[in-house]
Amino acid sequence: MDLSFLNQIVFGNTLKSYVLFFCILIIGLILKKLISKYLSKLIFSFFKKHSSEIKVDKFLELLLKPIEFLITIVLIYVAINQLTYPLDVVVFKRVINKAAYTVTIIEVLDKIFLLLIIISTFKILLRLVDFVSHIFAYRASLTESKTDDQLVPFMRELSKILMIIFGVFVVMGAVFDMNVATIIAGLGIGGLAIALAAQDTLQNLLGSFTIFADKPFVVGDLVHVAGYDAVVEKVGFRSTVVRTLDKTLVIIPNKSMIDSPLENLTLRNLRRVKFNVGVVYGTPASTIKKICDDIQAYIDKHHETSMDTLVTFDSFGESSLNIQVLYYIEIVDYNIYMKIKQEINFKVMEIVLNNGADFAFPSRTIYHEFGEKGIPTSNS
Repeated sequence: MDLSFLNQIVFGNTLKSYVLFFCILIIGLILKKLISKYLSKLIFSFFKKHSSEIKVDKFLELLLKPIEFLITIVLIYVAINQLTYPLDVVVFKRVINKAAYTVTIIEVLDKIFLLLIIISTFKILLRLVDFVSHIFAYRASLTESKTDDQLVPFMRELSKILMIIFGVFVVMGAVFDMNVATIIAGLGIGGLAIALAAQDTLQNLLGSFTIFADKPFVVGDLVHVAGYDAVVEKVGFRSTVVRTLDKTLVIIPNKSMIDSPLENLTLRNLRRVKFNVGVVYGTPASTIKKICDDIQAYIDKHHETSMDTLVTFDSFGESSLNIQVLYYIEIVDYNIYMKIKQEINFKVMEIVLNNGADFAFPSRTIYHEFGEKGIPTSNS
């Protein structure tokens, strides 16, 4: 079969070049998904022995699209390189030290494709970091300690930041032909200025390391800090994310987390409850004493309270005789605590009413003094 016609030149390229260009593009784009899935499974086989509990679907979900993008870039680059014109056209000329330098379209495209290949490669590496973090997060969830649950997201962010910095240096050296060693040395000189400009950021970063070292709290703990009662959700480089009891999300700088007083409410072994019960004036002393004894006896016998209960006739109020109730609940979970508190409150109401007493409410008595003609002369 005579294929000499493929050597004919059309618009600066042979027909053979055009055929190769379109064949590489069409076949590659058709098979790219299959190739990327095969490569993903091949990479997964390396991690399989360390992640038998993680399904391959999770791995494919993370890596399939970045690998497809990399394959697409490589295919387009290989296909374009089959052509000559207009890729050999000079874009601009430069004269440096009396030496002439020319830059062609293909040289510019080489740099662009190299940049895209580096970006897609590092994107795949970042997804691998996510997958490894997913494995460690799963294993951390199986342990009783919450420290590892807190450490895994932190290490993931640290690894990704270091990888991005490394990727920037690779791009600067490979794509822009910069002297990376000189740039790093220059950063050492300007490090002091950067440190001064980013003083708050560095303090927050050091605060995160202090949190991991001292462990004043872990993810999931209920803390009181900066005026909030909130559950710790995440400790990052710069800040700690907490969710308040109103379910709002609050972001607090790590420096504030370690500098300001912090109460770890999860670590307390008891919850204190203190309130006053006001009964009306005119209630006999014996009745008040009976109410105090009944409330004390009930709370002491309750299986969720400690033996530190104290119920006393506390004070003479403006419109009530005040009985102070003080007790401690041994369960620290907030929802259970509120249900127990409600149960005891209902029983206190029952005890007061069963003893023939009644609850007082704010009131005022006014006395009028009348003169001889029935005209008020004073009141109080």
